Amino acid sequence: MTTLAVTQPPLRRLFERLDFAPEPLGSELKSVFDQWKSARGRAVAPPLADILVRAEDAFKTAFVYRTVAGERDYALVKGAEAVRPLLGAVAEGERASEAENRRGAVRLRRLFDEVRRVGEPALAEFTLVENGRDKASVELLAAPLAEKDGAIGAILGALSIRPFESSAPARPSRALAGSGLVLFALGSDRGLGEKIAGEIGVELAPHEDRAFEDGERKVRPLTSVRERDVYVVHSLHGEEFETGADKLLRLLFFIGALRDAGAARITAVVPYLCYARKDRRTKPRDPVATRYVAQLFEAVGTDRVVVVDAHNVAALQNAFRIEIIALDAQAVFARYFAREVGDAPVAVVSPDLGGEKRAELFRQRLEKTLSRPVAKGFMDKHRSMGEVSGELFAGDVKGRTAIILDDLISSGATMARTASACRAHGAARVFLAATHGLFSHGAEAALRAAPADEIVVADTVPAPRHFAERSGVGLTIVSVSGLLARAIERLHGGGSLTELSETGP
Repeated sequence: MTTLAVTQPPLRRLFERLDFAPEPLGSELKSVFDQWKSARGRAVAPPLADILVRAEDAFKTAFVYRTVAGERDYALVKGAEAVRPLLGAVAEGERASEAENRRGAVRLRRLFDEVRRVGEPALAEFTLVENGRDKASVELLAAPLAEKDGAIGAILGALSIRPFESSAPARPSRALAGSGLVLFALGSDRGLGEKIAGEIGVELAPHEDRAFEDGERKVRPLTSVRERDVYVVHSLHGEEFETGADKLLRLLFFIGALRDAGAARITAVVPYLCYARKDRRTKPRDPVATRYVAQLFEAVGTDRVVVVDAHNVAALQNAFRIEIIALDAQAVFARYFAREVGDAPVAVVSPDLGGEKRAELFRQRLEKTLSRPVAKGFMDKHRSMGEVSGELFAGDVKGRTAIILDDLISSGATMARTASACRAHGAARVFLAATHGLFSHGAEAALRAAPADEIVVADTVPAPRHFAERSGVGLTIVSVSGLLARAIERLHGGGSLTELSETGP
């Protein structure tokens, strides 16, 4: 059970995820956790002495800390090398509070306190930052150990560190450093922001994003933006512990702070725009949320908004009175599939009639890229009492590679039904392709049942960790960083976006 949403605010600031029913996927963490469970038996926590004997061979990857009597501190018992990546150089007997990496020590002590409080093992996830850049994703396992009197007086820990791939190198010929352009990336979009920054040859500008005890936030630039051309990257998708509305508020407050600080022009780069699907009234007194979001952007002084593969471009353009730039990622997907399908016959399939125009445009793009015919198909669906059922499939997919294309994957149910229909009509391979991989609750189960070979999404939304392992379907992520970088270059330099829309980055 993931419990970060109901834990204390300090823990929410230190960790991105916290599970008290841990299922570590890394083999080293899993081995340590299995030894802990084996030693525990039916007790709340296994004896410290038993773990020190049983897990002797695990201390290259595991460590043990013991409570310091009368203090909220922990002393290292075993495993100095294993904890070094988090704390720096340490020695047995040294207290966590004395470690050279103070941030790592705070994380360790806070997690240990929580594990002792609840009496259960926990798996925490966070991003390791070095010199202002995201360097690695970290899983930290902590499991309680019992003293001779049965009280929890020690913690068994282990780390799994997965370095991020370095972002694209700067291109000196296109570099915009010193040109008046300032680029920010907020929240979980720092990874995409780093890629964009590398593409155009600038550094991400620093900012402060602080959460208060009552849940309110303060976000502000930490560099001068007066008379600068400012771009802010923030995708407004919901995550496990932060809704799209939370992110929208953060972005609006930051834009307001930029305007107050004297920015000459502010462009919100929003790869995924929340509430874009609610662009019209379907029932009496329904809110037209897209228009209200547009008004909020206008109210805080936004000059332009850039989005990628909007749900309904025409409705979006009607909702915004400020400049709205709707990019599409079709060229990015076409290049990927041109390499993937080889000489096999191909069909592009729309999962519903509403997306048929989008799928047809992509079919034409792919046909041009492959220089050979591409077939098409579509699935018609009907909604009844909130339930969606596929009633009709039309198209030639027999013996072909079927690419089912939509703007987003949320629950995955529509994609799963269309994949089943493609298989039933003889498709040789089935790909599920969408720009925005939202993967809401239940998507893993729905897609696990889908007869698909692979899911392909863009990095407009960070992919859920371990999604491929849990859904059982291969997940490929294509990047729109080049597309966004070229758009920013042209917007900053007063260039045209028409060619970019036609040919891609």
